[in-house]
Amino acid sequence: MKRIVLTGGGTAGHVTPHMSLIPRLMAAGYDIHYIGTANGIERELLGHTPGVTYHVVQSGKLRRYFSLQNFTDPFRVLHGAFTSLMLMRSLKPDVCFSKGGFVSVPVVIGAWLMRVPTVAHESDLTPGLANRISARLVDRVATTFEECAQALGPKATMTGTPLRPSLFAGSRERGLAMAGFTGRKPVLLMTGGSQGAQSVNACLRACLPALLPRMDVLHLCGRGNLDESLRGLPGYCQLAFLGEEMADALATADLVLSRAGSNTLSELLALGKPMLLVPYPMSASRGDQIRNAESYRRRGLARVLPQEEMTPATMTEALNRLFDERDAQRAAVEAYPVKDGTEAVLRMIEDVQRRR
Repeated sequence: MKRIVLTGGGTAGHVTPHMSLIPRLMAAGYDIHYIGTANGIERELLGHTPGVTYHVVQSGKLRRYFSLQNFTDPFRVLHGAFTSLMLMRSLKPDVCFSKGGFVSVPVVIGAWLMRVPTVAHESDLTPGLANRISARLVDRVATTFEECAQALGPKATMTGTPLRPSLFAGSRERGLAMAGFTGRKPVLLMTGGSQGAQSVNACLRACLPALLPRMDVLHLCGRGNLDESLRGLPGYCQLAFLGEEMADALATADLVLSRAGSNTLSELLALGKPMLLVPYPMSASRGDQIRNAESYRRRGLARVLPQEEMTPATMTEALNRLFDERDAQRAAVEAYPVKDGTEAVLRMIEDVQRRR
């Protein structure tokens, strides 16, 4: 039986592509092991997945700012690398796949020391610090953006992001029923409204008097962000969070308002959704969402509203223009060469395994 080690964590974006690959790896006969932290989101999402053995390592966070922990975290990385080396020696995997995040660095180091062929995946337009370190040690790098592949050199190939099959199984009818909409008006879906998007939540709610005559609004606003004063407003449905029903919400949407995280963009692209993006500003991020959104804008795949320019008036205008130009954006999406990256990433994993 072939054996694979998966790693990545820190945010859901470093974990969910694994959730797309795992069923396919199981079907291909792989014995699957996951190396992550004790308390990270990767353990929450994958620590109890049937058929996946979870192993814990320590890792320090890779910061770009001053912190006293910068003096101790390198030792955590070294400890994690030693633990990963011991795990690689014990497990003897045929291949390793890393999705990035700070936990991946010691695992990739352990795989490199044991000469385990390794593939890394980078979702953003510019590689994060963890993947910039790992790229020197891995055999191949899969990327979501062509710009990222060019920046990382000959090891890198644009593959797209692995997407879960359930994404494509949504039902518009179920989504309309869930939201209480009739389907006679187009539906605007806002997603990505959890932590860090309170300003977008507030702006969208201020737009409702201007938007609701033209469209229904399904607002995924994040836990703790429901506005009780708007409960029962005709044409407006607010939900804190969706799990399996998210595919139905996406199937219902005619337009999408979103932040510009790479995994979300990949899903919206694959589903052909016209989108208005409000990326995290530089003051709240390393600027990756701004670069992601700008790449989509240049290709005609999305409209972009910088948060610094966001007001109820500018958001209403941008959403109305998006609706009017939705056919042109759908045509650009249809012409885009790479959407679901699952098959390409699986081929890359098999290829590095055979070559080594």
